[in-house]
Amino acid sequence: MVQKLDRLQETPSQTAGPYVHIGCMPTYAGNGGSYDIEIGESPIAEGAQGEVIEITGEVRDGTGWALRDAMLESWQADASGLFPGQEGADPKVTGFCRFGADAETGKFTLRTVKPGAVKARGGAMQAPHISLWIVARGINTGLQTRIYFEDDDLSGDPLLNRIEQKNRAGTLVAKKTGPGQYAFDVVLQGDGETVFLDI
Repeated sequence: MVQKLDRLQETPSQTAGPYVHIGCMPTYAGNGGSYDIEIGESPIAEGAQGEVIEITGEVRDGTGWALRDAMLESWQADASGLFPGQEGADPKVTGFCRFGADAETGKFTLRTVKPGAVKARGGAMQAPHISLWIVARGINTGLQTRIYFEDDDLSGDPLLNRIEQKNRAGTLVAKKTGPGQYAFDVVLQGDGETVFLDI
C-alpha cells in the first residue's frame, strides 16, 4: 500500500557539517585518542630538505566572515618538484596535510617546505604550487584550488595561463609577509572570489 505523499516531507539536504571534523580530525573536534597521530597532521617530517615556510590565512564567505569550521587538505611536491613515490623524492616529505581553521579566529596555518617546480604533461614546467581542497558548512562539494607564491616566476605556468580573466589569477597567489612567511585567503564568493578548479 502506498502512503499519501502529503504526509511526508522532504528530508533536508546536509552540507559539510561538524561530522567531517569528527571523522577526519577527531582530536581537532575534541575527540582525542582515536589515533596516536592524526592522518595528515604534517606534510613534512623533521629533516625535510628545502625552505620551511608557513602559510596563514582564512576561508571567508561572501560577507567577509572567516569560517571557523573550515577543513582543508593540501597536496604538494617536495623542494625538488618530486612527489612521494617518484625516484629521488625526499622521504621526509609526504606532501599531504589535513588541517582546520581555528575555532575561535577562523585562521589556518600550514607549515611545510616550499615546493619546487613540477613537470607537467608534455614537458612544460608548472610553477611551484600547493593544491588545496576545502570543505565547510554550506559547501556541498569540496572546492579545489591552488596556492602559488608571489616571489616565483609564474609567467610560464600552464594552469595560470589558462585563466581567461587574468585579473583573477592573483587570487591563487600567496603574498610574502616575511622570511618564510606567506598569507593566503580563500574567498568563497563576492569581491576577490578565489578561482576554483575542476581538475
